[in-house]
Amino acid sequence: MASEPRPFRIDIPEADLMDLAERLDRTRWPDELPGAGWSYGVNRTWLRDLADYWREGYDWRAHEAALNTHPQFTTEIDGQNIHFLHVRSPEPDATPLIITHGWPSTIADFQAILEPLTDPRAHGGDPADAFHVVAPSLPGYAFSGPTRERGWGINRTARAWAQLMSDLGYEHYAAQGGDFGSLIAPELGRVAGERVIGVHVNALAFAAWPMSPDERDTLGQADRERALDHERWWHGRSGYMHEMSTRPQTIAYALNDSPAGQLAWNLEWFVDYDPTATKHTAIDRDAILTDVTIFWLTKTAGSAARLYFEAAAELSAGRPSPSGIPTAVANFPGDNAIQDLAKRSHAVTHWREYDRGGHFPALQAPELLVADIREFFRSLAGKP
Repeated sequence: MASEPRPFRIDIPEADLMDLAERLDRTRWPDELPGAGWSYGVNRTWLRDLADYWREGYDWRAHEAALNTHPQFTTEIDGQNIHFLHVRSPEPDATPLIITHGWPSTIADFQAILEPLTDPRAHGGDPADAFHVVAPSLPGYAFSGPTRERGWGINRTARAWAQLMSDLGYEHYAAQGGDFGSLIAPELGRVAGERVIGVHVNALAFAAWPMSPDERDTLGQADRERALDHERWWHGRSGYMHEMSTRPQTIAYALNDSPAGQLAWNLEWFVDYDPTATKHTAIDRDAILTDVTIFWLTKTAGSAARLYFEAAAELSAGRPSPSGIPTAVANFPGDNAIQDLAKRSHAVTHWREYDRGGHFPALQAPELLVADIREFFRSLAGKP
C-alpha cells in the first residue's frame, strides 16, 4: 500500500548545523604512524584538512538551496517512508527513467546529470533523448529516513520502486543504477519485467566480486587475470563491507556520534583510499561533504549500513538468472566488471569501457554517463 506523494523541501534547523560545528571543534583525533600515508586507512592530515574546510568553508545552505531547486516528494510504500526527486522533462514524449544511487551516495550525486537527461535540447542534445527522471533515496538513507523493520534489501527495494513508478502513472520505464543501484536496477527488471524497457548500470558489483576457484576457471585467461587482480585489490579494501554486512548496529554508534568518524568512514570509498595516487577523476570536496552532511543531519548512517546486512543473504544465494531485459554496462576506472560474468546474470546488449571517471561517474564524468545512457536507450527505440 502506498500513500499519495507529498511535496518535500529540505529545511535543516540552524541548531543542527551549530551542533555539527561544535562536534567538529571537539574532535578527539587519533595518533598516526610516521610515514603511514594511506596504507593503514584514511590519512589524518588529509582528513583534518577536509574537516577544517567542513567547519569553516563549506556552505550547507548553498547546497541545500541547490537541492531544493528540484521537485522533491515523500510517500509511504510497504510501510516505509520514501523520499524522491521527480524531475519531468519539457519534452512530452520523454521516456520515464528511475535512477538509483548506492553507498555512500545520496540523490545529491545526480545534480549534474538531471538537466542534461531531462532537457537535452537545452544542453546541445537531441530532444528525442529526453527522460522524465525519478531519483529515490534508498530506504533507510538520507531523507527516506531510517528503516523501521527488517527485510529492506535488494528485492524489496526493487518492488518498492515498481510501486513508486506505478503510483506516478508510468506504465513503461527505463532503469539506471550504480553501486547498490547496479543490483537494484536489474532486480527491478526481474520483478517488473513487463514494464521495464531496459536497464543501464555502472559499477556493476555482481560481475566483479570475488568468486570461487571453480567459477574463475571457467573464464578466459585475460578475464581470470583481471578477476585475480580484483580479488587482491578487494581483499585490502572490503573491511567496510564486512562490518556493515555483519554488524551494522555496532558501527552505527560511532557514525551517529562523531562527524569526523562519519567523514572518515565515507571518505575512503570516495577517494579510492589514496587521492594522491589514484588514476580516477578526483571528486569535488563539496560533493563529498554534501553527501556526508546529509547522512549526518538525517542520522541515517547506521540505517544505511543495514542495507549491506539485508543484502548479504540475497547475494549469498548466488548469481541471479538473466531477466531477459536488455542491459547496458558502463565500466569506469576502478570498476572491474567482467563481461563474461555480467552475461551470466544480465542480457547484456551494450558494453563500454572508459579510461576516465571512476566509481561515481555522476560526479566524476557526468557527460560520459549521460551520453552512455542516451546511446543505450536510443538503440532500444531503434533510433540512429
